[in-house]
Amino acid sequence: MPPPYSRHVFVCTNRRPDGSPRGCCASKGGEEVRLALKRAVDAAGITGVRVNGAGCLDACERGVAVVAYPEGAWYGGVTAGDVEALAESLRPGAAPVERLRMAPIPKRNG
Repeated sequence: MPPPYSRHVFVCTNRRPDGSPRGCCASKGGEEVRLALKRAVDAAGITGVRVNGAGCLDACERGVAVVAYPEGAWYGGVTAGDVEALAESLRPGAAPVERLRMAPIPKRNG
């Protein structure tokens, strides 16, 4: 049996304590983005895509953080208003949403 999905999208829903200097995707609407993206993918009839909630993607200061695989497109500052464009980018052969793409994240110590 072939794998049921050809693409996976992870939406950060990580919660840090209030006042964390890095913030958290949960307080920036991560769960709302996840639900809206799932609905948008379904409504558009896009198949072979699984939208999952994720724990920490180590990018909450740029959140809501989203990553799509297999292409490895990382997005930051995603809002519910961006999900239609993200859903369309998940169609076979579609381009990533450049205005939401993250610059590479510098490695942290610890």
